[in-house]
Amino acid sequence: MNLSRTVTIFKQIRRFAHTMNSSKLIYREYGDPLSVVEKIDATIPLVQANQLLVKMLAAPVNPADINTIQGKYPSKPTLPAIPGNEGVGEVVQIGTQVTNFSIGDRVVPMTTMVGTWQSHTILEAVEAFKVPADLGLVEASTLTVNPCTAYRMLVDFGGLTRGDVVIQNGGNSACGQNVIQLCKIWGYQNISIIRDRPKVSELKKFLLKLGASHVMTEEELRTTQIFKNREVPRPKLALNCVGGKSATELMRTLEHSGTIVTYGGMSREPVTVGTAMLIFKNLQVRGFWMTDWSKKHAKSPERRQMLEELVEFMRSKKLKGPVAKMVHFDNYKEALTNTLSDRGMTGLKYIINFSK
Repeated sequence: MNLSRTVTIFKQIRRFAHTMNSSKLIYREYGDPLSVVEKIDATIPLVQANQLLVKMLAAPVNPADINTIQGKYPSKPTLPAIPGNEGVGEVVQIGTQVTNFSIGDRVVPMTTMVGTWQSHTILEAVEAFKVPADLGLVEASTLTVNPCTAYRMLVDFGGLTRGDVVIQNGGNSACGQNVIQLCKIWGYQNISIIRDRPKVSELKKFLLKLGASHVMTEEELRTTQIFKNREVPRPKLALNCVGGKSATELMRTLEHSGTIVTYGGMSREPVTVGTAMLIFKNLQVRGFWMTDWSKKHAKSPERRQMLEELVEFMRSKKLKGPVAKMVHFDNYKEALTNTLSDRGMTGLKYIINFSK
């Protein structure tokens, strides 16, 4: 190790010698997040040779985070646990053997269940992904879940080529907004289905401006003639995050040998496939879970390539982050309360902001 690097690390140790406390949210049992999640102060462990100490800047609250705290999610961390599966932070201390990061770098964690709802976290250097400083906090903090989910479903299913049609429900969700924009970037037509609601015309205009080819309510999809009159080719790929009748309606629109991918179940109703759809339409019924994909590809170049491509889309303003509200760390209960509600015209994303 050269002298200047030794001096830098020594200064880091002195700098943090008297400020080794952090604030974090934890839960000691599964249950109602408003009841079981609490904020505590804790000592930051010493940074080991291949680690980074990261000061968190922003971390979103996702429905999956809520479900994990409730004990309803397939991934169940060892308790007590710190919630939070994604976010962005600033490197404030580096281990003696870390050479590819510097103080001040912005990073996002590449591991699942890392626990981002805390003022400081320690990451293994190999499990951190550096993002440009000019990337917005909303885009950076939400990078590793919804944009990646949308990317993988469009790339890995359906064998899509330019001009093909993708239909999805939950078009106004955070993932749905990413699907719309990626379809526009790659030249796919996108049909986004949404639930009827007050001021639905405003939501339609928002999604059309985002890049959707058509936006319909679930009721409008049942009666539309755009496929029968060949105004629009039948979709090759359907993306389902609702389940129940909504998923059935998506399947009815698919072309022969089309694929439906289920990645969520907001209605809590099962996906039911009619026998005729399997025999006579040869539909492919698939499922996708980003957490599982990330674990299997944790060290693959494919994952870093995907993140780099998404970042470039975001920096060039081709891919925008979801409509979001920043909530100060002290007001975390507001984010918990609203994450699974219907508030917000476009499925408002709540993001914990750790700035003072």
